[in-house]
Amino acid sequence: MSAATTTSRATQAVTAARPGPTFGRLLAAEWTKLTSLRSPWWIAGVTLVVAFAITYLSAEASSVNPTFYPLESLPTGLLLAQVGPLVLGALVGAGEFRTGAFRTTFTLVPRRWPVVAAQALVLVGFTLVLGVLTTAACAVGVLPSAASRDVPVDLTEGDTPGIMLGMVLFVVGLTLFGYALGALMRRTVPAVVTALTIVLILPVVLLVGGDLVSGPPGMAPAGEMPAEAELTVVDTLVTVSPGGAAQLLTVPASEGPIEGSPDLGPVGGGLVLAGWTGLVLGVAVTRLRTRDVR
Repeated sequence: MSAATTTSRATQAVTAARPGPTFGRLLAAEWTKLTSLRSPWWIAGVTLVVAFAITYLSAEASSVNPTFYPLESLPTGLLLAQVGPLVLGALVGAGEFRTGAFRTTFTLVPRRWPVVAAQALVLVGFTLVLGVLTTAACAVGVLPSAASRDVPVDLTEGDTPGIMLGMVLFVVGLTLFGYALGALMRRTVPAVVTALTIVLILPVVLLVGGDLVSGPPGMAPAGEMPAEAELTVVDTLVTVSPGGAAQLLTVPASEGPIEGSPDLGPVGGGLVLAGWTGLVLGVAVTRLRTRDVR
């Protein structure tokens, strides 16, 4: 009995003395886990193809206008390509729990939050490259239409550099938002559905609901809020939603706000999206640290 106790204490002492994984090792491990899977590469490839295709079709459709300006179609590819970053983030956020790998991971890293930080940083690195390539795919998508109409394309003029930077941050920001939902919900399908609903469907529902509630201009019943005020509330909600804030990243800084909504601009939109992501991620980390992992 005493020998067994002595052996157990010796094992505990060796385990306690053994240094835990450093944050650098965590980053390396998370990078290996991410890049060794097929799904991130498939998602990245599909995102690039969709971004190019949608931008090309949009530029072709716009080229019949006498005032055709190719760079106006530059961000249109992200309207559908944003699905990829959201799905990628949700898959990574919920992946540990879907496969059961969290048991090993959180045994090696009992504090847990460094794992979340490492995964988030690895995602930022991966999606920065994806964001640059997606922006380049959109830029290539406008070239055929511009060349066929002999319209020059200068990516350094006006607001274009800012729009392209915003497009890169758009991809990174939505990936992190999807990751935060995945880490919080711990289930891949619910996280993906929630992310797509919040970013893609919620703004449309709010706008349609606002139109239905407002009715024809000037027809608000006595004692009720005027239609203009109701639309202001709806437009504000759309603007400060994660999807609406993300879209502001791809809007030229010189372009004013939608009537009835706050003038946040690309910087304000980015801050709002970062705030939503930080809030959801903070709740996810708190849940990890205060509750048993199941």
